[in-house]
Amino acid sequence: MNAEFYEALKLIEREKEIPFDSLLRCLEVALAKAYERSLNIEDDQVTLKVEQTSSKGGSPFRISRVVRVSEYVDNPHTEISLADARAISPKASFGDRIPVVLSDREVDRMGGRIASQVARQVLMQEIREAERNKVYDEYVDRIGDIISGTISRRDRGDLVVQLGNQLGKMEAYLPGLEQTRGEQYRFHDRMKFFVVDVRKAGKGPRGPQIIVSRSHPSLLRRLFELEVPEIETGHVIIKSVARDPGQRSKIAVAAKDDRYDPVGSCVGHRGQRVQAVVDELRNEKVDIVRWSPDQRQFIIESLSPAKVVEVRLDEINKAALVIVQDAHLSLAIGKEGQNVRLAAKLTGWRIDIRSESQLHAGDIPEFTESVAPLEEAEVEEDDIYDTKKIADLPDDDDDEEEEEDDIYEEEVIDLTPVIEVEPEATPEEEVVADEVIEIEPVEVEDIDDSIIDLSGFDDDEDED
Repeated sequence: MNAEFYEALKLIEREKEIPFDSLLRCLEVALAKAYERSLNIEDDQVTLKVEQTSSKGGSPFRISRVVRVSEYVDNPHTEISLADARAISPKASFGDRIPVVLSDREVDRMGGRIASQVARQVLMQEIREAERNKVYDEYVDRIGDIISGTISRRDRGDLVVQLGNQLGKMEAYLPGLEQTRGEQYRFHDRMKFFVVDVRKAGKGPRGPQIIVSRSHPSLLRRLFELEVPEIETGHVIIKSVARDPGQRSKIAVAAKDDRYDPVGSCVGHRGQRVQAVVDELRNEKVDIVRWSPDQRQFIIESLSPAKVVEVRLDEINKAALVIVQDAHLSLAIGKEGQNVRLAAKLTGWRIDIRSESQLHAGDIPEFTESVAPLEEAEVEEDDIYDTKKIADLPDDDDDEEEEEDDIYEEEVIDLTPVIEVEPEATPEEEVVADEVIEIEPVEVEDIDDSIIDLSGFDDDEDED
């Protein structure tokens, strides 16, 4: 191997961006195959070592055969006696592995036509494998991050995304399940994608598969991190995200310092920051909600812009009964239950919405506020890909826990009259029944209509 071969490896290092040491390891495997072919060895036990030399004018490489010191030499290509080993290394002992420099005759024998073809094929295969491993190592650490790419072509139901600025640099796959419903993907469109997974290459010609998504909830989280410096610095924290891809999303934010307005920081001057996120998501509506450690207040915020009158919590079953004004009932539920569904995902509570008129008419489900020890609110969504920038507000101090306990006790006192109403109404059951029969022609019809409208929504909530 002369200087021209050395320059060829250097050229591959620059073009493929593969470390030169990795290329030497590939060369070792290729030469080992050529060595075995030249001697008709098929046991695949020969190990060669290639090292760079500093000598000028000679070969830029020194090739050695790695052998094991053995008491009985059965295979002279892989074993060496102790006497011969100590002639090379005086401190050699049984079981050691030492390099034996190949003679010029052995090197020339590997230069034969068949051996050279084998070496060339193995070398190209090893270089491709090294390139795949480099790509895998580069992108496996980016799972959970955002990358930019260009739609290049369609592969059945999947889309192939060209990553980087150079054509042919690297490709990612956008499966049909990770595409946003209703979003149009045109060739040469440049977009941002969320890296879901990186799969290592198999034995086929395809390299590592980078799986990206446009519908993942954490795409919204990462976009806000890019657009809002306060999130990047940690002064504003994204607590939870709920998303209906392509239609509407909700994001709950909080500030570590009272000097920062979390909602205002995400909105930006004249809405520039949130508008940049909306534009990237192709006009998907985004609601920015202020997170609160008070679960009642958090539920009220999550249902905005609907006006909430009352919130009753069943903390054991993680369920909430929300009473809203009659005029805001449809607004709180949203189109096809979208608003309340996103609010439930954002807060982690099952939410049942009723109007004030239904509350006064007694047309509400049996719901008794249960008392359970307050637990720390879930501040992050269940997301196996989202492992970065997870932070909690400094609300776990002892003093703040005592304040929460005081609030909790006051709420229990407020609920006491509600609990006492049920036993007083028991002896008057028949009278109440008579009153209901008397007003049936006037009011029951309206109540049934509202029940019909809301029962379908409740079924959807249960399914969710």
